Amino acid sequence: MPCTDASSSTLRHAVVVLGYGNTGESANLVNRFRVRAGIRSLDPAADNLLVLCGGPVHSSTSEAVIMQRYARERLGYAGPTVLDTTSRSTRENIAHAIPLIEHADTIAIVSNAPHAEMGREILWHERPDLAAGLVRGAEHRLGEAPVLKILGALRATYAKRTALWRRSSRSITPGPRPPRP
Repeated sequence: MPCTDASSSTLRHAVVVLGYGNTGESANLVNRFRVRAGIRSLDPAADNLLVLCGGPVHSSTSEAVIMQRYARERLGYAGPTVLDTTSRSTRENIAHAIPLIEHADTIAIVSNAPHAEMGREILWHERPDLAAGLVRGAEHRLGEAPVLKILGALRATYAKRTALWRRSSRSITPGPRPPRP
């Protein structure tokens, strides 16, 4: 990990928040939890970028736009944000986030813990050079959203057992992987 003293450049930290199907115009319980965890995962000693992922899966408004609105209007987040407004699955969340996070020294993928782990596994499969910079997000706080965490764990376990997260038969990122700067 690079040094952050005056003789070197600032550490670049990207936080990727995976979206969840949102049926309305305001953030649902799951997306509110994920945005809060994403903001908690920002590194106060780094140059941060919050990447919000999710297209219009269950609504005419993308999950990313809904999450950004929640972060700005409800949580007062004013930092840099980039949106992926077209992805419709966890695999696409990661694939679409890759060009947005290639500059980062460290990367946190945030969701409920089992879903975030799936996102990290996908990144390791698609871009091991970027995955080498993975750090844990702050999605776990003792006692926070226990029912959501249990349901998320069950859903992630089902997805892994049925290989739903591997639906793509080919790698999303074709060709040789460039060396990490």
